[in-house]
Amino acid sequence: GSLFAARAADRSREVALRLALGSSRTRILRQLFTEAILVSLVGGAVGLWGSIVLLHWLSSWQPFSQFPINIAVDPDATVYAVSLLLSLAAGFLFGAVPVRQVMRTDPWEIVKAGSTGRSGRRLSVRDVLLVGQIAICAVLVTASMVAVRGLSRSLNAQLGFEPRNAMLMETDLAMAGYRDDKLIAMQKRMIEATQSVPGVTQVGLVDSPPMHMGWGISYVYSEKTTDVRPANALGEAVKFSVSPEYLGAAQTTLLAGRNFSWHDDKNAPQVVIVNQLFARKFFGSVAGALGSYYKKTDGTLLQIVGVVEDGKYTANIAEQPQPAMFLSILQSPSGDTWLVVRSNRDPQQVAAALRRAMRDLDAGLPIFTQTWNEEMNGAMFASRIATASLGMLGIMGAMLSITGIFGMAAYSVSRRLRELGIRIALGAQRVEVLHAALGRSVKLLAWGSGAGLILGILASRVLSFIVYEATPRDPLVLIAAVLAMALLGLVATWLPAQRALSVDPLLLLREE
Repeated sequence: GSLFAARAADRSREVALRLALGSSRTRILRQLFTEAILVSLVGGAVGLWGSIVLLHWLSSWQPFSQFPINIAVDPDATVYAVSLLLSLAAGFLFGAVPVRQVMRTDPWEIVKAGSTGRSGRRLSVRDVLLVGQIAICAVLVTASMVAVRGLSRSLNAQLGFEPRNAMLMETDLAMAGYRDDKLIAMQKRMIEATQSVPGVTQVGLVDSPPMHMGWGISYVYSEKTTDVRPANALGEAVKFSVSPEYLGAAQTTLLAGRNFSWHDDKNAPQVVIVNQLFARKFFGSVAGALGSYYKKTDGTLLQIVGVVEDGKYTANIAEQPQPAMFLSILQSPSGDTWLVVRSNRDPQQVAAALRRAMRDLDAGLPIFTQTWNEEMNGAMFASRIATASLGMLGIMGAMLSITGIFGMAAYSVSRRLRELGIRIALGAQRVEVLHAALGRSVKLLAWGSGAGLILGILASRVLSFIVYEATPRDPLVLIAAVLAMALLGLVATWLPAQRALSVDPLLLLREE
């Protein structure tokens, strides 16, 4: 709307001459509407083409390699019809903005006094709409900065394990027919076979790796509890069944106590390793937890023999810290088998060697291999999609704000060319000319940006559900958002500023 208004202001002398020569206002308005609708249709066609490309890509996108999906996203005739109507409506709506200018044009006054005049000082509806538009842009820019910052933090977060240079090999031994003692013997053979693969440095086994969708939860009861109902529990904790080599393969730091051994089998006393939060929450401290006992839901009494660092356990990078327990796979067997394989070779070569080693053990085993970073795609999915979506919305908001600010600045300069020429003729400095021409636009930019930054800070609670450690109070986020809005303002006002500074008072006053 601002762009069309600025264009109409630039053509006010042309409109006045046409009216003076006998043209009707209806004919002029019809031309302006035709131009606006043609511009809108061209923009709608370009946007529709871009959406078709994007939707085609979404239809073939496979975010999870292990679970291929095929969801066709194809727009039908209704979508195209609505897009056409929206384009026509947009052209008609914004093309109607300069109607008032044309209807109130006095050809005699414009031809006599010039095509421009002083713009009003009061706050108009157009100003309010532009401030709202800039505020929305600032919110989107701030949110996208927060999402990018959160994603950066998540990539360097303390996970309680190290996914780099590690591969995961998944199989289901229960599905392959292994039970009881045969299950445990096969898992031990798998570890030994993997250790013999060239380039493999460490191997561990877990029933479900951290940040995978298949984690388990167990209630924690006091050692003296006899009625193991959920109401009597001290709390709950995430649980894993692991082999003695798992902590080393996952590079999970053992802070106190000892690791499991292959002697911690079903004939030995039940033992468990817990994380720091578990020790502090249920026993007051790490020292108080070591050697202590607690019960599981089935009434089994467990002794804590080790404490490891805290980490991330569920398939959500933004999860709050929570207690976790690691049980011996020999005492809590599971058919779900994940080998954590750490190596210094190319992952594809290691994967091929692992598949060959497993085929030698049992050709019928269902095997799936991937890097640990690839497995974490599920846990990182929400953060990455939020970052991409907010980033795209931020770019779109920036484009709209640039358009709005440019339109307002261009309109202001067009309306005040004669005034600017007189100021320059009387010796005004460049700064004074810019202040007169663009001061209003810069103020609107400042008001809208300030309101948007405040709203962006208030929206941090919403972002915190999907973005790791999302906080727009981060100085880097605030500085980046302010610089981004300042850059948008500079880009939007550059051409109008150049036009204002290039006014030649001699030519302008002679023409007028």
